[in-house]
Amino acid sequence: MRWSNLFRFPILAVALVLGTSAGPPPASPLLSLLDRFIAANVPATGPAEGGPIPRNWPEPASIPERPGRGLAQHPMLYAGEGYNTIFLVNHGKVVWTYSTGREGEIDDVWMLTNGHILFARQFHVEEVTPRKEVVWHYDPPEGTEVHSCQPIGLDKVLLVQNGLPPKLMVINKKTGAVEIQHALPAESLTDPKTVHPQFRRIRMTAKGTYLAPFLRMNKVVEYDKNFKPIWTCEIPTPWAAVRLHNGNTLMVDEHDRVVREVNPKCESVWEFKQADLPPDIVLHNIQTADRLANGDTVIFSSTGGTKLEDRPNIIQLLEVGKDKKLVWVLQDWKNLGPATTAQFLDEPGVPEHPGDLQR
Repeated sequence: MRWSNLFRFPILAVALVLGTSAGPPPASPLLSLLDRFIAANVPATGPAEGGPIPRNWPEPASIPERPGRGLAQHPMLYAGEGYNTIFLVNHGKVVWTYSTGREGEIDDVWMLTNGHILFARQFHVEEVTPRKEVVWHYDPPEGTEVHSCQPIGLDKVLLVQNGLPPKLMVINKKTGAVEIQHALPAESLTDPKTVHPQFRRIRMTAKGTYLAPFLRMNKVVEYDKNFKPIWTCEIPTPWAAVRLHNGNTLMVDEHDRVVREVNPKCESVWEFKQADLPPDIVLHNIQTADRLANGDTVIFSSTGGTKLEDRPNIIQLLEVGKDKKLVWVLQDWKNLGPATTAQFLDEPGVPEHPGDLQR
């Protein structure tokens, strides 16, 4: 484990996190940060960056016409398993990238209100500046993995460390202290082969509870601050789950390729699946989904189990309305890689405030 505390927090960012009287935050507080990523002092490759990763799929001849405005639909921070590069998209163009190297898989990315990028890449969690300087780094112990991270204020990060046993942890990045650590149930506490599929996406809610999808144990469990289970909902292979502002929970069933919204009684109130799409759009191995402020749902279609030569024919993500009509379909293999997750930078809310975003 190594720790780095090289950054200072801008006054505005501190005000947003601590709730001081610096005036109301902007509707989309991250948009004003994007110029930092295209400044003249941003290097092509950072000191600890993995370097460009060759694309392992054929260059598509063209970008097909799909609903929406392609890369111009939303400014976003985008990443996916199978191609370890983080992409920053603005005004329809990739304006910044960060390669994390070939090892592991990127499963969670965040832009913070201080302009830093926080990400989990299976075998480490890291925070970098727009200038690609590493300001914090966590190496999980050998035999463990981290696929999820969530900023808790600007000083702390929540993660789950898959292992024997898996552990939910809150780490203070300034001091290096593990302020919260609690073991979670697992399919096996002795078989190393069960470590990888334990957990992917975990989130602290606005109420300070923990929402944990058990990928192999086919359930989502909510724990209170004392780690007492207070809510359970059974669903096959839940890759991700998020508590919505309406009190419902949006969950992703990776195996059956279903996104389902359930109420507090675990009753389905909305779902989206392959049968809701036209035949020329196929969902592959979906992993995450987000609910936007306008009520639309964004679904990320990863490429697990597909041939490399088939990837240019696969969509990467889609946005659907409550009526299940397609608003946006992204299929752009010229500029981006596979899609596991993205943070939409035109959304309201402060990322470091748990539950503030629609995710």
